[in-house]
Amino acid sequence: MTTATSTWTEEIVEVAGSRLQIVQGGSGDPLLVLHDEMGHHGALRWHEAMAESNTLHIPSHPGFGESPRMEWVMNMRDLAGWYLRALDEMGLQGVNVIGFSLGGWLAAEMATMCPQQFNKMVLVGAAGIKPSVGEIFDIFLVTAEEYLDGVCHDNASVPEFSTVRPSEPSPEQMEAWLVAREEACRLSWKPYMHYPGLPHLMGRAKDLPTLLVWGAQDTMVPISAGEIYNQSIPGSRLEIIDNCGHRPEIEKTDEFLALVQDFFAD
Repeated sequence: MTTATSTWTEEIVEVAGSRLQIVQGGSGDPLLVLHDEMGHHGALRWHEAMAESNTLHIPSHPGFGESPRMEWVMNMRDLAGWYLRALDEMGLQGVNVIGFSLGGWLAAEMATMCPQQFNKMVLVGAAGIKPSVGEIFDIFLVTAEEYLDGVCHDNASVPEFSTVRPSEPSPEQMEAWLVAREEACRLSWKPYMHYPGLPHLMGRAKDLPTLLVWGAQDTMVPISAGEIYNQSIPGSRLEIIDNCGHRPEIEKTDEFLALVQDFFAD
């Protein structure tokens, strides 16, 4: 089992006309990590494992964490366009990227605009595409705690579940969840958690090696959304992890790492 040995730094950088909170750690080739709709949860076991051979760059999206909201950014395509400029200014072109849920949608949007921005792309339970079977779970109908209670298939079997979803969250954590949900709502409300044009634009990523990772029991973003991503990105590969919900990186960490590390190593 990987232990927490990496040194993680956190700073606020001035970039692309705004300020961006970013956590960095590890050594090796740069790896951009785009968090989900609840923000960055801190270093977990999968971060530590990837940091052994990669330098992780984990920004908090504008409007999340300590990164201020930009009022002109009203949807995910706005955010993707801003991020491309920010990554240019940070010298993070041609990097590998992992995007989770909302962050997967963000990575996909950037790939349609500038596929050469990424070397390889991993989308994990990505939102952004309307499922053909089932619906994306409406996170705004429940509390943050109730939403997090549903992201894993079997919470009791997940050692890091209490890290992601403390039984007694601090006031600071509650506020961070509130801020994250508010910004996620602004970016994804109408239409909810998808962009109808995205499947038609993903063909621009035809030369971008793409791995899609889904939990077989994902009740937040149904597998059918992953299947549409798979059909829309020529050459992409869809891997489904059994007995797993929306957060394979914490629920099935070893299986997740095996898939991602092998993909990046090819």
